[in-house]
Amino acid sequence: MLRILFVTSSLEHGGAERQTVTLLNRLGERGHDVHLAFIKAHGAQLERLRLPPAGSVRCLHARRHVDMAALGALARAIETLAPTVIVAANEYALLYATLARWRARNKAPLVVTYHALRAYGAKEQVKLAACRPLFWAAHCAVFVCETQRRRWRPRALFARRNEVIVNGVDVDAFADRAIPAERAALRRKLGFADADYVIAKTAALRPEKNHLQLVDAVALLRARGIPARALMIGDGEMRGAIEARARALGVVEHVTITGFEPDVRPLVAAADVTVLCSFTEALSLAALEAMALGKPVVHSAVGGAAEIIAPGNTGFLFPVGDTPALVDKLAALADRPLRSTMGRHARAAVVKSFSENAMVDAYEQLLSEIATPPSSVTIGLRVPAE
Repeated sequence: MLRILFVTSSLEHGGAERQTVTLLNRLGERGHDVHLAFIKAHGAQLERLRLPPAGSVRCLHARRHVDMAALGALARAIETLAPTVIVAANEYALLYATLARWRARNKAPLVVTYHALRAYGAKEQVKLAACRPLFWAAHCAVFVCETQRRRWRPRALFARRNEVIVNGVDVDAFADRAIPAERAALRRKLGFADADYVIAKTAALRPEKNHLQLVDAVALLRARGIPARALMIGDGEMRGAIEARARALGVVEHVTITGFEPDVRPLVAAADVTVLCSFTEALSLAALEAMALGKPVVHSAVGGAAEIIAPGNTGFLFPVGDTPALVDKLAALADRPLRSTMGRHARAAVVKSFSENAMVDAYEQLLSEIATPPSSVTIGLRVPAE
């Protein structure tokens, strides 16, 4: 049995946080002693936690980037729990976990799961330079796709050991079991007619998710005579800008924003296709979930998109920011028989290669190896072959 302390920056809506909660829940089900500490008091995903009786969750209530009180609380938690392995999600949690572990004089191996793909401006470059030594000191870095690992290796972002474990989804939970009447009723409730071509996008309304391009695509599709409607599942800082763009293009009544939804499955199932027009993604959980629900995905060619989507078979890829290309791919999927066939292929691909069980198996094996005492195993630099 492993005693695992997970550390995240928060429990707000986001792929890294969702994956951490999933791992915590599933490893707890398998009999491991699991605990969670999150740094900032954003707890939107607390309700997803399914801790075993011995498990614990604590918020560190950090009020600034490096909060000494929060750091002390994490160090005390490490002293009390004496974890056999610590898992930090992304670089901010890695900073806290590294400093608190040193402060607690704890020798548990430290693993960082990394979900980012690109660094933006000068500020992000400075942050990247600052976090490199943290990665170098970590026992293992886990990347979520091969493209991501290949990108960061020449930029000197790696740990003593480096692995790729692809994201996975619960293929049983994300199975479309809705009967046609239920789907039709939900579409009517959302204001969609049966003839409408509903394009879903599940993502927080943040600039890098590029929702504005979907608004533009809807306007261009409708100009072609295709009854396109956008279903944006999420909320965030870009909501006002998205609504303004929709008004300016005369499609405000054809763009629906649901706000954050604890269960996206019925909404995705009610749509016809899913789109991700992000400027950056590592390996999108939203794309995998949509595919598991039998929806073809039109995805910007970023990150690990090509590792999950077979163009013309399970969806389409298009160049980042290329709206005419996006519109052409979406127009092709306005054909019902084509999207039905591609949707079946999409689900089969996820079941075969991106299941949650396979992901949890891989993490359980990796953490067990890393937690093995040094006297029992030789630990050295291990970088998967290019």
